[in-house]
Amino acid sequence: GDCNNLTFGFGGNTANSDTATKGFGYYETIAGGSGAGPSWDGTNGVHTHMTNTRITDAEVFERRYPVILREFGLRSGSAGKGQHRGGEGVIRDIEFRIPVQVSILSERRVYRPYGLAGGEDAECGVNYWMRKVQKGGRGSDKEDWEYRKISLGGKNTTSMVAGERIIVCTPGGGGWGKIGEDSKAVRRQDEQANWRKGSLAQRAEMQETV
Repeated sequence: GDCNNLTFGFGGNTANSDTATKGFGYYETIAGGSGAGPSWDGTNGVHTHMTNTRITDAEVFERRYPVILREFGLRSGSAGKGQHRGGEGVIRDIEFRIPVQVSILSERRVYRPYGLAGGEDAECGVNYWMRKVQKGGRGSDKEDWEYRKISLGGKNTTSMVAGERIIVCTPGGGGWGKIGEDSKAVRRQDEQANWRKGSLAQRAEMQETV
């Protein structure tokens, strides 16, 4: 499994002073891909390492915090291949509209989530700081800015200014079994089928298929 913890905010106690600056803090956990097994494929974008957490909806996130959520979706190609494929990780790209302090605490940024029984390893995660730099370098008269992509590693803290972004790419899940062998994944029953169709409709459907 892997762990992806992101926090940002500003305020708190000032160094060498008893005064405190009012601010805010935000904390979230970001899902990854789960591993495959003898009778199942991995699941895309799911928590396998944490319980009792739910990420904030995009609309609520942007309304309550000074951020722009540029991207939040599956990370295509991050899953391990095999007889049963692993799950895909996710990409979460956040732009900050005010200066904040950002911290990332994550795993599987060096060692890839491993496959089993001949399955391939999944892709490692990576955390990028899209830093704004002045074109022409320091002291340049140019007012144009450009982004420079900086890898933050697995664990880091940095101060970001308005317009800068953090991009968290979480790892996928390892594959199971050798590529090319027939899948033996058990098809999961739809747990909502009974109440969605209603018992009478299900009974009639069963009678028609006999």
